[in-house]
Amino acid sequence: MFPVVAAGQTEVPGSASQTDGGVRAPHRARRGSPRTIPDMQESLPDTEGIERVLIVVAHPDDCDFGCAATTARWTDAGLEVSYCIVTDGQAGGSDRSIGRQRMGQIRRVEQTAAAKVVGVTDLTFLGYPDGELSVTHELRRDISRVIRQKRPDRVVSQSPERSWSRLFASHPDHLAAAEAAICAVYPDSRNPFAHLELLEHEGLEPHTVRELWMMGSPERVNVWTDVTATADRKLEALRCHRSQYQEWEPLEQRVRAWLRSAAEGAGLGEGASAEAFYRVSTG
Repeated sequence: MFPVVAAGQTEVPGSASQTDGGVRAPHRARRGSPRTIPDMQESLPDTEGIERVLIVVAHPDDCDFGCAATTARWTDAGLEVSYCIVTDGQAGGSDRSIGRQRMGQIRRVEQTAAAKVVGVTDLTFLGYPDGELSVTHELRRDISRVIRQKRPDRVVSQSPERSWSRLFASHPDHLAAAEAAICAVYPDSRNPFAHLELLEHEGLEPHTVRELWMMGSPERVNVWTDVTATADRKLEALRCHRSQYQEWEPLEQRVRAWLRSAAEGAGLGEGASAEAFYRVSTG
């Protein structure tokens, strides 16, 4: 289940309590800098009315860092989850003996294996160059194409906002992929006159995505998913990215710390793990 905040309520990270039925809702705001969360429905399970989810990220491994444990929950519940990976991650890794084209091929294989760990077998690789991403008409069109093909109820993206508390989460490719994905969600994929070639030449009818979930922004959170039961699968998925990480133990400790911190923000009990998102209705 996920917590939501009604219009006009204020919420501060780390200020959630449990209501009847397991839905998380925030305590009254502490002193400091509360923020108002936009209007949205309350007390719905994160799978209710959702059949298909599309996760759009910049690089291989981004979806595993951002939401792999939640993805495992969703596929376990019977949701169809697809990945759209914008670049092949050719600029990743530290082994200079591996050619960049070869690195991109390796990363596709690693991402495919990682996806399988959390129940995802449908992956689209757009093949854009790593480190060179910008918000172009072509990128918006290509993500809109995938949305019209997969017809998801929910799209999960990275955040288009730079995080000053976790700068490494704000890679320029992350920001560009997120902005392009959001533009594809609204207005491009639902507008029959946007990217006319999709309709006229490819026969892809417009599609309206019901909601957008953004990940990777600790400053902007209004949804937590309890991933205590699937946290280990997230870590198993991350282990598939062997070309990127040599020191596994420190990375695992860091990821588990993130999951514990999110669980504290959700008001979950000791030993719990959670992933955090910012949910926006597109209605």
